[in-house]
Amino acid sequence: MRAPRRRRRVRNDRRSGRKRVAPVGRRCIASPPSDFQRSRRTFPTTPNAGPGAARHGGGAHGRIRAPEIRERGSSVTVSPPPSAFGPAAVAAPSRASTPATRCLARIAAAALGLGALLPIAPATAEPLAAIALHGRPALAAGFDHVPWADPAAPKGGRITLGVTGSFDTLNPFVVKGNPATGLRFGAEGSNVYESLMERGLDEPFGLYGLLAETIDVAEDGRSVTFALRQQAHFSDRTPVTAADVAFSFATLAEKGLPFMRSNYRDVERVETPDPTHVRFVLKTAENRELPLILALMPVLPAHDWEGRDFEATTLAPPIGSGPYRVAKVEPGARLVLARDPDYWGANLPVRRGLYNADELRWEYFRDQNSLMEAFKKGLIDVMPEGDPAHWSQSYDFPAVADGRVVKESFTTDIPKGMTGFALNTRRPLFADVRVREAMVRLYDFEWANRNLYFGLYERQKGYFDGSELSAYGRPATPAETTLLAPHPGTVTPAVMAGTWTVPATDGSGRDRTQLKEALALLTAAGWKLDGPKLTRAGEPFVFEIMTQTRDQERLALGWQRTLAAVGIEARIRNVDAAQYEMRRRTFDFDTTMWVWPASASPGNEQIHRWSSRAAGDEGSFNLPGVRSPAVDAAIAALLAARDRDDLVAATRVLDRLLMSGSYVVPLFHLPGQWVAHWTRIEHPAKIPGTGWTLPAWWVREGSKE
Repeated sequence: MRAPRRRRRVRNDRRSGRKRVAPVGRRCIASPPSDFQRSRRTFPTTPNAGPGAARHGGGAHGRIRAPEIRERGSSVTVSPPPSAFGPAAVAAPSRASTPATRCLARIAAAALGLGALLPIAPATAEPLAAIALHGRPALAAGFDHVPWADPAAPKGGRITLGVTGSFDTLNPFVVKGNPATGLRFGAEGSNVYESLMERGLDEPFGLYGLLAETIDVAEDGRSVTFALRQQAHFSDRTPVTAADVAFSFATLAEKGLPFMRSNYRDVERVETPDPTHVRFVLKTAENRELPLILALMPVLPAHDWEGRDFEATTLAPPIGSGPYRVAKVEPGARLVLARDPDYWGANLPVRRGLYNADELRWEYFRDQNSLMEAFKKGLIDVMPEGDPAHWSQSYDFPAVADGRVVKESFTTDIPKGMTGFALNTRRPLFADVRVREAMVRLYDFEWANRNLYFGLYERQKGYFDGSELSAYGRPATPAETTLLAPHPGTVTPAVMAGTWTVPATDGSGRDRTQLKEALALLTAAGWKLDGPKLTRAGEPFVFEIMTQTRDQERLALGWQRTLAAVGIEARIRNVDAAQYEMRRRTFDFDTTMWVWPASASPGNEQIHRWSSRAAGDEGSFNLPGVRSPAVDAAIAALLAARDRDDLVAATRVLDRLLMSGSYVVPLFHLPGQWVAHWTRIEHPAKIPGTGWTLPAWWVREGSKE
């Protein structure tokens, strides 16, 4: 008896417009190669042809180089040049390996009983429009807009912000240069560059489709597939395709910022079966956060970077897929973005009621005082503030008194992170943990808070203060004890028991108890008082505190005075923004002040901050140079966490290890988030848990710009 005929359906090719016929229910679709596969963007099967072959710059840092092409049977693997973190690969179908040929090969193999000899795609879960690392996304399917946006917000007007320092490049994804603010990252939003998915701001780690319509993580955790939105396009109206995603990955994995190269190292290859689907094959299933990290990767237009050096500084207006385009650039002085009237994603739920101003402008100033004067005159609209002295004293001008400027304090629900002086353990002076512990004891927070900051700061204790992730004041749980068992002695007994407290003084600036305890630690490390100086083997204890602002310099002066009481000479050097960034990235400092923000769902960023590998990677945020197998193991456990309980346990272990190592002199944090703004700029009543976000704000209708 003849088998019943399968139903067939006709499908439109989303890029070429041609029709494809596929049997309903069949896992592979037999169809001819699309126009995309034959276009110049598809990497060819001949090594001497294709984009990049003729523009080989020679050398690792020349122009974008031709990918390495290796033929493996009927498939082609395209690999970018090896990066400092190991090779990354991008695979694209060749003319010899199309969906049709692969489908027929599997059918033939099944008929011959050879299925085991062919690679079988892992079983996948259902494609999702939203995903959470642990549990479910906070927003239900079919939501109309995010809770921190007002869909009725008026469009139009201009919002101006201020920045201290300068900029010399519009590429924020490479180490070289000082990038302009406002293109991507932070509270200012994804104005020019976008990612495959958008992060929810009211949950630990939930993502919602943006450039990608769906995400599909394989059940075995070894791959993740994204389906791109058909309507997504760049600002030059070029469609966003899988080739752009593959190019972005290959480029950023080799030449991007160190944390990007670190995050992407566990990707084995990238496959682009058609213009709207991209599949990342992962080396391991242990890094459960990696699919979500890839979803947040900025997507760059491959055609815009042809023949250009990605790592060089550039002031050429970039092409992105975001709601704004670069309208004007005055190097080091001003950046102006204009809202794209043809922005493709304006009506998406994750964009509705957001990105409301017609123009965003960033004005650059030499120092904080000149920026403050511009704000008083109404030249700057929104002023985030982080200095209690300024917050208490500088906002007494007439516009505040008559209500044209308001001061607001927003409460956030994220961990406070760490703000402190990083002690560079690459320097022999700070290699001894006893010396570092003494340095912690010699910072008089109580004196500084009372005399410099009007008592408005709260003392920093650990690296995740104010959340369930913090180990401070909590005894270790059995789960934490198990994680630390292979690394005995790496956490001090007091920190393990939850009884350790951050050193506190009487606020006099010369607390004898703390000075005595610090000197005892220094003596145990081989230092001794020789008259007015602290010495070891005849060499005085001298180091430099690198600062970049007057406020940091003032803070360092208070510490300097306390250090001098035990014979330590601290030399303060204030440098400009460019020199500071260069020295920070190359770890050319003894100690400097830094801020390590925290999220409610720590993950791969901890590699870039605290891992042994990051200690040697220029540009990483491991400023103290932490090299600890126990810390590496804690980060690995954090990344492999299967549920929230596992994540909390691993994070607390990391917190205990960092507190025990005294790698940072903990300073302080604000009780909330302070923002002053002119009342012509308004925002929704609901502020997300991460704090204020510029995309949700708007210019009041009828107000004068």
